[in-house]
Amino acid sequence: MPAVNRLTIDATLAECSELRYTPAGIAAFECVLKHASAQPEAGGNRRVDCEIAAVAFGEPAIALARLPRGKALRCTGFLARRYRTGITLLLHVNEFETLDNVSEGN
Repeated sequence: MPAVNRLTIDATLAECSELRYTPAGIAAFECVLKHASAQPEAGGNRRVDCEIAAVAFGEPAIALARLPRGKALRCTGFLARRYRTGITLLLHVNEFETLDNVSEGN
């Protein structure tokens, strides 16, 4: 079975929930990341605009919760089902960095 599940994406923090804590006391933060770029495909450039549901736990959750909406980020994590029996995906953010010199929407 293939084992690599790693995603890095540049995005802006589009929607944010309140920082919450799981019953086990772990910080949790849910958000929506907005991505816009041009990607090479079949000899041309494809315009990509999408929103990705994301969640972070622990220290990354606490740090993300402090950021304002519209902040440009580079997020790294893995994809998992959003709900146990569903087919939609959720990005679990393990680490991120702010991209201070990137305009909003990129």
